Amino acid sequence: MPHSQQVDFLIVGAGFSGLIAAERLSAAGFRCKVLDRRPHIAGNAFDEYDESGVLIHRYGPHYFRTNSPRIVEYLSRFTEWHHVSYQIKSYTQGKYWSFPINLNTFEEWLGRASTEDEWVSWLDAHKVPIDSPANSEEVIVSQVGWELYRAFFEQYTIKQWQLHPKELDASVCGRIPIRHNRDDRYLTDEFQALPVAGYTAMLQKIIDHSPNSCVELGVDFLAEKDRWSYKHLIFTGPIDAYFDFCYGTLPYRSVRFENESFTAEQLLERENISGKPGHWQPAMQVNFPDLDVPYTRIVEIKHATGQQIDATTIVKEFPEEWTPEKEPFYPVPTSSSAELYERYKALAQQQENVSFIGRLGTYRYYNMDQVTGMALAEADRLIKRYSA
Repeated sequence: MPHSQQVDFLIVGAGFSGLIAAERLSAAGFRCKVLDRRPHIAGNAFDEYDESGVLIHRYGPHYFRTNSPRIVEYLSRFTEWHHVSYQIKSYTQGKYWSFPINLNTFEEWLGRASTEDEWVSWLDAHKVPIDSPANSEEVIVSQVGWELYRAFFEQYTIKQWQLHPKELDASVCGRIPIRHNRDDRYLTDEFQALPVAGYTAMLQKIIDHSPNSCVELGVDFLAEKDRWSYKHLIFTGPIDAYFDFCYGTLPYRSVRFENESFTAEQLLERENISGKPGHWQPAMQVNFPDLDVPYTRIVEIKHATGQQIDATTIVKEFPEEWTPEKEPFYPVPTSSSAELYERYKALAQQQENVSFIGRLGTYRYYNMDQVTGMALAEADRLIKRYSA
């Protein structure tokens, strides 16, 4: 098959990493082509209106937040923001609990009012003294002890990863804060918001502001490598796939989503449960840690988007073993997977004109602001290199 037009940068992946890198390189005058095997842009951040008119996140909730003024300034060129404080609950033992664990959770646990001093004293009496937690079980029991760990973390983690918390890196459960006050926000970053028109619309504007770029969808780069001629490749796909799995397959967890929509009439019956008219559940996200419930969480993103519509849609998430036919959502953070990634990373560093960025390209669970920062930094580096 003949080569397509020569470009300066061929970028594999039309998600945050690829499109932001393309916009910066295009603005510097370089010719870019962005490819994606999916039929849509935005990668896992893709959002769309469902049949009920509800704006949903097709591949699970994406909660944008950051402490970086530079990232907010950059993305604000392409969107207005709906500011939000993300709220979640945990449902176990037949009721909803405040989560992440805080003083409100402790009062719910006791069944009476309490104080910060009593809560801290209780934690001091129950937590297990571990100076350097080596895994996810140790990182939680060293903060809250065995009772709360077993109620909110152990079974949820087993469902999510199909591994016991003691088999997982401490960073997995360490991402979840334990608070001594009543702060029940899921996240505490200074800037927490969603693009007003959605992620897909924001990333489409990034494309529209990339005059030297073009996007081609429904293309599998790895199956058709010889079609393109370029000076430099930016690869945001799975790093092990790029090297044809020569050292073996990096492990991932996948997720199956089940959506269900409700009319205004149906939601009237839920008001005593949700506590919020027009909503199905009391918070944007509800975790279900018990093993006898097959899904890990239910997300009702309308809580966060602020969309004014009578209907709503909930999405149940069922973690699954990853196979090549499924989407790789979560790198599995174990010592063996880290060792395997390091072998692929060493190969990547030997590639003179290839950059590996993004979650899949670096086999790490980055937040969207981190991915944005990585793409901006790599674009800056490449602009300097190829402009010299």
